[in-house]
Amino acid sequence: MYSMKEVCNKTGMTYETLKYYCNEGLIPNVKRDVNNYRVFDDKDIAWIDSLSCLKQCGMGISEMKEYIELCLQGVSSIPTRKIILDKKKELLLKKLKEVNDSINFIDYKQNFYDDVLAGEIKYESNLIKE
Repeated sequence: MYSMKEVCNKTGMTYETLKYYCNEGLIPNVKRDVNNYRVFDDKDIAWIDSLSCLKQCGMGISEMKEYIELCLQGVSSIPTRKIILDKKKELLLKKLKEVNDSINFIDYKQNFYDDVLAGEIKYESNLIKE
């Protein structure tokens, strides 16, 4: 069993976030020790890592709660969970394309500036009237 602090060290989650997630019911079946402190096992840690991934996927607290409720229903809710994850994946792929487009633009501009500074091409700007 692991303390809150140990779980934070293992997962990289802040103490405040872990406590908030517990209070919001995002970590079901939290156990308590004889002093009434929260304690966690390896399955809890695996779930907490999953919560971090869901957050990075763009899920808000209410969406995570809905997802947890579905998980607690067992196998019967897998098709619904797959749909939820497919929608998040779609959004992430769109964001990834936007990031890649931005990186490509920066690469283009950097190459343009390098060519101008090397005297290989004349500088032209859409902002400066000649």
